[in-house]
Amino acid sequence: MHLAVASARVPSPPFPDTTPALSLVAVDVADDSDEDLMRAWVAGTAGAFEQLYARYRQRLYRHLLRQLRDNALADELFQDVWQKVIAARTQWKPEGQFASWLFAIAHHRLGDHWRRSAHRPNAPLDADERLAQIADPDTPERALSEFERRRQLQLALDDLPAEQREVLLLRLEQELSLEEIGEIVGAGRETIKSRLRYAMDKLRARLSP
Repeated sequence: MHLAVASARVPSPPFPDTTPALSLVAVDVADDSDEDLMRAWVAGTAGAFEQLYARYRQRLYRHLLRQLRDNALADELFQDVWQKVIAARTQWKPEGQFASWLFAIAHHRLGDHWRRSAHRPNAPLDADERLAQIADPDTPERALSEFERRRQLQLALDDLPAEQREVLLLRLEQELSLEEIGEIVGAGRETIKSRLRYAMDKLRARLSP
């Protein structure tokens, strides 16, 4: 009997402390792999979804915010992606990687968003401050240094074509393999390598002193 969680409320981003309680008793799944957790969730283990959400909420939200540069839009797509994960959980292939599946859903949701938009909106005036707030620096000096580093990096990322920016973030921030990125964006390994190479060359040129 499958766990009925299709109507479960996904907690609000960016990084809530807890996830909503589900109807079944949770078990200790902290040491299981993502794929073990996914199989357990499909089979009806309540704690498995909570653990997957805890592992990926920050990574997913940061990935969306990096590309959208808008908190409200990132919040909306963050909720949408998790609801799609809940709705499509039985369609996940047991031999697949959960991370690839999750970020493929995010990729398609981002694509839907940009297709509905007449153009990519300008970043909000306080976008850099919003991005800097994700970090948790120990000192004011470190905060200023981190803010400037993030500001320069984000400006450089903004100058990249969308397809190069996405594969670069999936590679560097999500640490996915070339094969996993190819599955997510629907491109071959050599195409992914080419996009990464061009993206890194442009970033180095932009960030070099």
